[in-house]
Amino acid sequence: MFKNILVNALVNLGDVVLTTSALALIKKNFPETRITMLVKPVVADAVIDNPAVDDVIVLNYKSKENSLKKMRELVKEIKKRDFDLAISFDRKLRPALLTFFAGIPRRVVPSKVFDDNKSRVTIFYTDVVEISHDLNKTLQAETYQEIVRKFFKISGHETPKFSKKPSKVADELIARLPAAKFKIALCVKGTFPLKTWSKEYFAEVVQNLKKNLDSAAFFIVGAPNDRDYADEVIKTIGFDVENFCGETSLTDLAELFRRADLFITVDTGATHIAATTGVKMVTIYGCTSPDRWHPINPNAIALTSREPCCPCTKKICDEPLCLKNVTPAQVLDAVKNLGFGLE
Repeated sequence: MFKNILVNALVNLGDVVLTTSALALIKKNFPETRITMLVKPVVADAVIDNPAVDDVIVLNYKSKENSLKKMRELVKEIKKRDFDLAISFDRKLRPALLTFFAGIPRRVVPSKVFDDNKSRVTIFYTDVVEISHDLNKTLQAETYQEIVRKFFKISGHETPKFSKKPSKVADELIARLPAAKFKIALCVKGTFPLKTWSKEYFAEVVQNLKKNLDSAAFFIVGAPNDRDYADEVIKTIGFDVENFCGETSLTDLAELFRRADLFITVDTGATHIAATTGVKMVTIYGCTSPDRWHPINPNAIALTSREPCCPCTKKICDEPLCLKNVTPAQVLDAVKNLGFGLE
């Protein structure tokens, strides 16, 4: 049995959160196993103090810089930790080389994880786990869990995990909101245009909720570089909405969701953090598919127009029907279905 596992997930925030479901499955079956995650600096807060993770190594590098010295230092660090197994959730070359040269005796990689393309990176691994299901029709968290189910020959399903701890920042931000019966969080900007619902649609939803709910206070969450766009959305809405973009760590953000009554969001990393808190939520999908990226939360409703061209990998589209055809009326209906009595 493996006692000391290194997991590399040099991927974006949402994926890192989803990989914790697979780690939780390992922990459930082998509770004495120690799991260390290798992640990018920007997502480290998502796995530090995470109940499914024992330790974190942050790989701080820029893809175009000469980082041979850093690589050698990290290989030495990994060697010192005496891992007996490495699992790849990303199929990237850099962590493949790190685990190979560190001499970890068993190194596991999936045959596919983000697309169906074959990868030469698999030559650096001792075990290739065959993933046979359709990636676009399977929750990404299930793909990560299938890797560990097949390798360890175990069964079962787990949900993504996130740390839960006091947050003075979340308390202070909530205190900035006007007194209201409902606190409603919004995430208005995706990582690229075909994930970003229109400002006018968001404004129409917020205006209707403000008018028809007993009383509601609204706030927008996001990264620091989302702040200016959020201000534009607030201007379109036409009344005061708090802009919290860039004011939280990832754990502070999770605590904000625990204090919220409702979260309306586009498909982004914050969606999967929110899902771990159980907050009632409505997620709007553009070019991506909820079949693969639906938040794992019984209180979540996913909306998509299921255009024949979706899912797609375009960053920009002249006529994004996938976003246009998910309407404010559908979002408001979803809010009603979550138990909010709109007058």
